[in-house]
Amino acid sequence: MKSSLLLHPLIQLFMTRFREFIRTPEAVFWSYVFPLVMMIALGLAFRSEPVRAVAVTIQQGTGAADAEAALKKDPMFLISKGTEAECRQRLRSGKTELVVTAVQNGEALSWKFLYDPTRPGSVSARDSVNDALQRAAGRVDRVATEDVTVIEPGSRYIDFLVPGLIGMGLLGGGIWGVGYAIVDMRIRQVLKRFLGTPMKKHHFVAAMMASRIVFMIPEIIVILILAKLMFGVTSHGGYASIAAIVILGAMEFASIGLLIASRARTLEAVAGLMNLAMVPMWIGSGIFFSSERFPEIVQPVIRILPLTPVIASLRQVMQEGAGVLQIAPDLALMFAWAVGTFLIALRIFRWD
Repeated sequence: MKSSLLLHPLIQLFMTRFREFIRTPEAVFWSYVFPLVMMIALGLAFRSEPVRAVAVTIQQGTGAADAEAALKKDPMFLISKGTEAECRQRLRSGKTELVVTAVQNGEALSWKFLYDPTRPGSVSARDSVNDALQRAAGRVDRVATEDVTVIEPGSRYIDFLVPGLIGMGLLGGGIWGVGYAIVDMRIRQVLKRFLGTPMKKHHFVAAMMASRIVFMIPEIIVILILAKLMFGVTSHGGYASIAAIVILGAMEFASIGLLIASRARTLEAVAGLMNLAMVPMWIGSGIFFSSERFPEIVQPVIRILPLTPVIASLRQVMQEGAGVLQIAPDLALMFAWAVGTFLIALRIFRWD
C-alpha cells in the first residue's frame, strides 16, 4: 500500500520537480537567498535612528549674528555661514537644507527662508528653524502641549518592508517557478513524453502547483525568523492568518505562472510575458512604498492587481493585528485570481 502510494504519478512528478529545484543553484539562490539579502540590506539601510542634525546656512549680513546666536542654543542645528552665492551653492548641492537671511525693515528685523519645497528635509528644517527664531524673539505658546514618544515594532520601515518582501517572494517564486519550468519542459519535449505515460494531465498540473507551495513555505519561515531575530519584527495578528495568506498567494501566482506558460514555446517569449505581468505589480502593489502614493485615478487598477491584496492583507495582519474577517475581501480577491487563471490555463494549455 505504501509503495503503491509512492509510485502514484502525482507523487513521482512532485519528487521530480523537487530534485530539479534543489539541483539548480541559481533557482535556490533567487528563491531563498535573494529575499533574505534584500531584507537585511534594506533593513540596515532604513533602520530606526535618532533624528539627524539639520544643516542650516546663514547668509552673511545684518542680523546674521542674531540668527546664529538663537540657533546655537539647540544642538539639533548644524550651522554654517556664507555669502549669497555660497549659500545658494550649498543648497543646490544638498549640503544644507535651509538658507536663512535677515531682512532689515526699518527698526524691525524679519527672516527670509530659502529652501526646496520638494525636499521633505528642507520643509521640516524650515519649520524647526522658524520655531527656534520665533522663540528667541519672545514668542510664548498659549496652549500647553506634551510629547509622548512611542518606539515599538510595527511602526518602522522594516515592519512595513517585510510583508512586501514576502509578497515579492511569492510573486517571483510562483510565476518564474511554474512558468519558466513548464516552457523549459516543452522545449525539451518532456511534456510530450509525459503524455505517453499513465500520468493524467491534472496530475502534472497539480504536482507543479503543489511543488511551488511547498518550496515557498521554508522561504517565508526563514524570512520571518530572521526578521524577528535581527530587527524584532513581529506579527500583531499571529501567524495562522499569515499561513493562510501565504498558501493562497502561492496558489494564486502558481496559477498565473501556469497561464503565462500555457502557450509560450520559447524561453524568450515566456520571459517577456512574465516581466509584462510582474513589472506593474513590482511598481504599483506597494512592495517598497505605499501604493497610496499613486494618484487616485489609478487606485482602482492597483487594488485589483494580484499582488496588492497579498501585501495589503499581510500588512494588516502583521502591523495592525487584523483577523481573518478583516482581510476577507483581500482573500476573496486572491481566491478569484487563483481559480480564474487556473481554469483558463487548463482550457488553453498546450503540451507540444
